[in-house]
Formats: sequence, structure tokens, C-alpha cells
Amino acid sequence: MIAETRKIRLIMELRQGGVTDADVLSALERVPRERFVPDIFQDRAYDNAPLPIGEGQTISQPLIVGLMTQALELNKRHKVLEIGTGSGYQTAILARLCRRVYTIERIRPLYDGAMAVLQALNVRNVTGKVGDGSKGWPEQAPFDRIIVTAAAPVYPDVLADQLAEDGILVVPVDRDDDGQDLLKIRRTAGGFKEETMLPVRFVPLISGRTD
Repeated sequence: MIAETRKIRLIMELRQGGVTDADVLSALERVPRERFVPDIFQDRAYDNAPLPIGEGQTISQPLIVGLMTQALELNKRHKVLEIGTGSGYQTAILARLCRRVYTIERIRPLYDGAMAVLQALNVRNVTGKVGDGSKGWPEQAPFDRIIVTAAAPVYPDVLADQLAEDGILVVPVDRDDDGQDLLKIRRTAGGFKEETMLPVRFVPLISGRTD
């Protein structure tokens, strides 16, 4: 009962923070965030805050999850690429809103843990792998939507090129002043249209060796 009250309070906070899409709010309400956080943080599962999940990584703040998901403009026909599976929480949100999620995580223990939770929750429309997310998943491209849950050091051309026409990429990108901006990039017939959404703080997107 306490968890349900906290969840209701969180959903109200997300509405006030700009998450207004009814389908996104429904997904955030229905996915049990407590299943994706370590036992030690169970009492904070519905705080509007990031939480450590091990391996130097975090589960994102629910408001940021909501705003990023909303920016994707998802529907049930979409094929989505997620870079950075992490705890699997964002993956589970996406899976409720699209046809299939392809997700990549570079850290094996996080990937294994996320897949175990998703399986336990009977989330069936997710395909994942351990690998270097900075390269995307060219064998499965093009994607209708791409979401990146780590900050790219520069504009991610490799990922943008894996978008279908009218596809959307949502990605945090480093600024020159050591900050980060969340970008929404739409592929059109004439090229790419970029919109800066808001300042954010994510762990860095690391290329190369996977663990």
C-alpha cells in the first residue's frame, strides 16, 4: 500500500514535470520499478531520482525516462534500438509501447540481470546482446526509433545513419563546457533535424571493449 501511494505521487510529479502522454504515463505506472533496483534501495524505488545498480551505473530518474520515452513518439508498429540496457527498466517501458525492442549492454552482469527480470515479468518482445552500443546494431537496421541511455562524446553519426526515414533518435551528447544536452534528432528525406531538449547528466557512452 505504501509503494502504491509512492507510485501515485511519482506519476503526479511526472505530469507536473512535463510527461503528458497518456500511454507513456500508463507504462510508467504499470512497470514495477522496484523489480529493477537493488534490494538496498527498495524503499526508494518510486523516488524521482536515479539510483545505483552496480558496475558504476545507475537506473535513470523516472522523469528523464518519461521525457525521453515521450520524445520518441512511439506506436505499436515501431522497431526500437536501445543503447544501454542497464537495469532493464527503460527497456520494459519501451516494450509496452512498441512492436520490438533491440537492446545492447556492454557490461555482462547488468545484461544478465536485466534479461532475468524481463523474463520474470513475461516481457517477450525484447531481443538483446552484449556489445559495443556506440556502433548500434547495423544487422538489424533501419530502426524507427533509437534511444541512448549514456552520453555520447560527439554527435552520433553511426547511430543516426541507422534510423529509418522519419525515424527519431533521442541521445544525450556532451557539450564543450563539460555539461550534456539531450538531443532529439529526426531523419527526414532532406537530412537530419536536431532539437535540443534539456540539460542532463548521464554516464558516458563507452566504445571499444565490452565486459
